[in-house]
Amino acid sequence: MSPPLTAMVLAAGRGERMRPLTDSKPKPLLEVGGKTLIERHIAKLAAAGFKRVVVNHAHFGNQIEAALGNGTRWDIEIYFSAEIEALETAGGIANALELIAVDTFAVVNSDVYSDYNYGELKTATSRLARDPNLIAHLVLVSNPAHHPDGDFTLDGDKVVTGPAEKLTFNGLGAYRREMFASITPGEKLSLAPLLHDQIRAGRVSGEHYQGRWADIGTPERLASLNDLLEREAS
Repeated sequence: MSPPLTAMVLAAGRGERMRPLTDSKPKPLLEVGGKTLIERHIAKLAAAGFKRVVVNHAHFGNQIEAALGNGTRWDIEIYFSAEIEALETAGGIANALELIAVDTFAVVNSDVYSDYNYGELKTATSRLARDPNLIAHLVLVSNPAHHPDGDFTLDGDKVVTGPAEKLTFNGLGAYRREMFASITPGEKLSLAPLLHDQIRAGRVSGEHYQGRWADIGTPERLASLNDLLEREAS
């Protein structure tokens, strides 16, 4: 019996730039188009065939657990990785590896909104499982106004280093477990240094997604997106 298709949703950030909205609730429970950010991700992962989802949390984590429950609403299993203090991206993933329990898995930042088809994350996860030379797959987008310099360069389907025009990592990706195996559980560590090491080693693939995507980083961006969705709905 093959292991369940697994994803992790990163939901431990404090959301300082979203204050005062995050003074009484965690950022993943802010609503976009009448639904919370994190419930949108969970529903999309379930629809794409993911059966096990691990959610890390720190700030008001009890609210996240109460909102999601054990996953029966979406016919999936949800497990929670509680952090006393947010461990950043790579640290949060490493701390949850025991719950993730598979060799390849998808990861979704809870504080983004997009029309991206999560079936593509399923495909990327399966591709990593077949090709041990690859350790990560990143979904990149054209640089938004608030991040004009981008993060990574894409050459075909490979993420590379170099002076060419960069794109922005949109918070969606797939990874091999081995990328995080050397991190001590509980250690605070960002994802960027690990990615740069693996990009130099030629082990990171990528794609340029050109559909709708938004980083919900400020109350103004949240309000702007909600206004847009409301106009489209009417």
